Amino acid sequence: MSDQPALRAVIKGTGSALPRTKVSNAELAAKVDTSDDWIVERTGIHFRHIAEDDETTSSLATEAAAKALVAAGMEATDVDLIVLATATPDQTFPATATIVQDNLGCNGCVAFDVAAVCSGFLYALSVAESMIRAGSAKNALVIGAETFSRILDWEDRATCVLFGDGAGAIVLSGEIGTKGVLSTRLHADGAHNQLLYVDGGAGTTGTVGKLRMKGREVFRHAVVNLSSVLHEALAEASIPVEEVDWIVPHQANERILDATAKKLKLPKEKVIKTVDQHANTSAASVPLALDTAVTDGRVKEGDLLVLEAMGGGFTWGASVVRF
Repeated sequence: MSDQPALRAVIKGTGSALPRTKVSNAELAAKVDTSDDWIVERTGIHFRHIAEDDETTSSLATEAAAKALVAAGMEATDVDLIVLATATPDQTFPATATIVQDNLGCNGCVAFDVAAVCSGFLYALSVAESMIRAGSAKNALVIGAETFSRILDWEDRATCVLFGDGAGAIVLSGEIGTKGVLSTRLHADGAHNQLLYVDGGAGTTGTVGKLRMKGREVFRHAVVNLSSVLHEALAEASIPVEEVDWIVPHQANERILDATAKKLKLPKEKVIKTVDQHANTSAASVPLALDTAVTDGRVKEGDLLVLEAMGGGFTWGASVVRF
């Protein structure tokens, strides 16, 4: 990696938002044929947040974005780009990002959604970073926000216990220097569409869709793909894995996080985990985990991070960031 200063997209602030209602495994077991022991043993999940009727993907995204702007010391009028990753938009169209833009008062900045399910935040980050480096944006809000509870089949006990709602956001700004996004690698493989998908919804089917997942097959692909793409992103940035301070992964399952760390020969202590408190929040999980670790002081300025995720599609990716 060259030591010459370059224009990079630097994370200036983080923020997150969770629905008011926090649901424990025991509370869920009162409604679903499951148990706390069953959920914890297989996933590491203890709690998840479930959106109330007045809480939407856009309202959670707006709250997370507003907090990120405060952390960055910026006003909404400083933002000239919003990229929002979601698989659960408020409407089929227009983009949920445009609702957030109006809520914040961003004075007509560019705003659009990205759909790559659990990898959505990595895809959105890559788009925003590319636009900043190209000079078409200076300050960007990159948001991951979901209300997955609204597409769950609550009679599918193996799947409905895995997910929660929430939002996370970062402010990216173009700066000359060595901090910021150093590399990103993205992939997709549509051949595995039927392993994790929604069987209907806002497309041409005209049906109300619910999430379907073959968990064992997804687990197997996740461990292989995530460790592989992480190595790719580090190689592109010419950084050895030993120099990584923190892995900030998609929070799908504690066993996937531990297996990925083992495959990379990294101590589990270097992996940021929030899956126990938030469950799987799809595109929101990486920025939620990042904000949690920034807020509690684990992630500090200058730390080397790898953000990574895999989701339906399949889509997957990783980004190396000097915080």
